[in-house]
Amino acid sequence: MSEPLLLGGIEAGGTKFLCAVADRDGSTLTETRIATTTPAETLGAASAFFNEAQRVHGRLSALSIGSFGPLSLNPLAPDHGCITSTPKPHWENVDLLGHFRRSIDVPMTLDTDVNCAAVGERLFGSGQGLDSFAYVTVGTGIGVGLLIGGVPHGGANHPEAGHIQVPRAAGDQDFAGICPFHGDCLEGLACGPAMRARWGVPAEQLPADHAAWTIEADYIAALCATLTYVVRPDRIILGGGVMQPAMYPRVRQALVAKLAGYDASMRAIDMDDYIAAPTAGASAGLTGALALAYRTVTRQWPMHWRTAEAFQTHKETVDA
Repeated sequence: MSEPLLLGGIEAGGTKFLCAVADRDGSTLTETRIATTTPAETLGAASAFFNEAQRVHGRLSALSIGSFGPLSLNPLAPDHGCITSTPKPHWENVDLLGHFRRSIDVPMTLDTDVNCAAVGERLFGSGQGLDSFAYVTVGTGIGVGLLIGGVPHGGANHPEAGHIQVPRAAGDQDFAGICPFHGDCLEGLACGPAMRARWGVPAEQLPADHAAWTIEADYIAALCATLTYVVRPDRIILGGGVMQPAMYPRVRQALVAKLAGYDASMRAIDMDDYIAAPTAGASAGLTGALALAYRTVTRQWPMHWRTAEAFQTHKETVDA
């Protein structure tokens, strides 16, 4: 009989923390949703949840956290485990790992929310069977997660491709951008709040034929071109609230124009397959965090987890 495993996972977002405990087979035993308010309130409630779960179900084998950032992920850094220069009020320099290590004595890992979502896509969604791919979310911010050789890429720290500088789209020379650090970086020009600041209404209220979508597709295609040249992933998965269905053909068309016929291998790319929508469900980040907890203990991915339906069902129940 396999040794029992109890896995803790957190999807730490700017609006809410989703916390769950699952067993070896990926079945969710308990889950909760906690509003992201102050660090003391939110982290305290998360710790209380896991301590109560341990009282009921037994000691956790590992806990993994997928969080908004920026994060310090280099184990040698003095601020390792902290959220660093985030624009989220009150959360700058918050020591995530330190808090949970003080309250829950189990092995822990920390990664970005987009890397955890990428793990979820690898197990259950559009990244299945791929050795390397990029997961991009375009919403409140722009985040990029990379899986290379089947594992999340970190290097000295995690990628911040949402803050690259991109050429200005035609007709968008005057907008200053909203990034508090860079102004008109990619996120400052193309995230959801940037679209609202430029056009005066949320992106989802813009008509399908509005010029905003051509400009937005140009910026996202510029990111995809950069990822293609630098990483050459097997696929780029584009998610987030701004990526409405009509955006995908626009991005594909703009990307073909930006690659401009360079390199025979790039000319051979099937854009319908290369630029894809996520399919692992809204709980991909939480399932990815739980999978990272599994890998922390076993040193392998839980490829026997055959479905994400249990996670999605629990998430819908919590969100209701």
